[in-house]
Amino acid sequence: LSVLSCLLAYLLPYKRGDFGDFVEPSQLHTSLLSLAESQTKLPCHYQAQEGQKVVQVSWYKELPDGSKDQIITAHFKEGHTEFGRYSGRVRFESSSPTDNSALLIPNTEDSDEGSYTCHISTFPYGNFERHIQLTVWTLPISSLEPVDLVEGQSFRIAATCRAVGRPVPRLSWDTDLPGQSQNRTSEGGSVSSYYSLHPLRSMNGKKLDCLVWHPGLAEPRRISNRLVVQYPPDATISSRSGDWYVGLQKAELLCDSGGYPKPQNITWTWKGGALPDGVSVVGGKLVFERPVRMNDSGAYECFVKNNVGVDKTEYMLRIAETSPRKGGFFEDNLLAIIIGAAAAALVVALVIIILLVNHYHRHRNKKLEMELSEKKSLISCHVFQDSGLPSSLVPLKAQQDDGVGPREPDLGHPSEGDSPRVEDWTPALSGEGGQEDDDSSNSYQISEALNNHFYYSNGLLRPKPHSNAILLQPRTQVV
Repeated sequence: LSVLSCLLAYLLPYKRGDFGDFVEPSQLHTSLLSLAESQTKLPCHYQAQEGQKVVQVSWYKELPDGSKDQIITAHFKEGHTEFGRYSGRVRFESSSPTDNSALLIPNTEDSDEGSYTCHISTFPYGNFERHIQLTVWTLPISSLEPVDLVEGQSFRIAATCRAVGRPVPRLSWDTDLPGQSQNRTSEGGSVSSYYSLHPLRSMNGKKLDCLVWHPGLAEPRRISNRLVVQYPPDATISSRSGDWYVGLQKAELLCDSGGYPKPQNITWTWKGGALPDGVSVVGGKLVFERPVRMNDSGAYECFVKNNVGVDKTEYMLRIAETSPRKGGFFEDNLLAIIIGAAAAALVVALVIIILLVNHYHRHRNKKLEMELSEKKSLISCHVFQDSGLPSSLVPLKAQQDDGVGPREPDLGHPSEGDSPRVEDWTPALSGEGGQEDDDSSNSYQISEALNNHFYYSNGLLRPKPHSNAILLQPRTQVV
């Protein structure tokens, strides 16, 4: 009792911070997850304070009965020691275990799952511990076993998917096939899934994938699979040679077998017996190595067989004496002729359209020129009519000066030899005999006025001299 009292008296003055502390893990109890067949690190790092020394480090594993199994120990002077079944399987991460006491398990096993204790012995402050609960997961090991089915069989298993892991995986199917799945779980973390259906030939080759789900996987693992449904062949004979006639070269008959698996055994007969001479079988083809003859006609049979069943079909070959295509160049090239004729018609139509448009524009330009000429004539007539002179009295020079008025060189007396001619002032009728009377009267009055006050000389109208007349010199205007 006295010794215990002395020890308590020695320790009580110190606070917790004076004893040092764990850097890792910071909590007294922690949990850790690891995968089987991978390296596992159990952290344990104690930071001693000044005046404190780590003397020894020990790792223990708690057994199901509550006892502890010593794994490894490191002494600051005597080195480290491994114990029992852990010898060679574990080691300290650091070469100085009293500084960093983390424990490494290079190849983790399922049996390593459990509770571990890191025990630190210090001087002079005693012992300190950390507890770690280790959980070990096993990534699933999976497989798929397909079953070859035959068309016509009853409802049965088409594929089996199995997986084992910790924790127990989950299985599902990715398919568009109509069917049912059934899952079963057994001891040891094993699970199986069965997919059953009624086999049909249309299901052959369709997707039937197994998906494996596990918390240790970032995404489900896919096991790809294609359903196999075997069915008997379905033979058909076809001809790629078109019409058969005497003399046809390289003629062939093709036997399409179908079925799954593909038949490897194909047999040909002619009229129930041997094939004609010069005819051979190449794969699924019946090849005529010579020109076709009239006596090659008749019934040809094709027999096909696979490991599921047998089938046969018959083809009645009829041969014409002559080729229906012979001399029929027009028929053989009918499409080309039609296309060529259509193209030619299109070109002709385009040429006609271009000519019509060109003719229209030329006719229109000519018409516009004529209208313009007529308008110029009308404008000229209107100008002289507005001046009050009949068109018959318009001087010739005035009509030819292109809009430039006559210059009056002399407004004096008429020159010698120039005498007014009364007959030259006879006004020309501006209309036909049916013109109205008032137009005739106006023309007469204008003619009388011109005869009284003007005379005609050298193609020009000149005013007669008059004592009371006032003459105005007109400006030359350019129209």
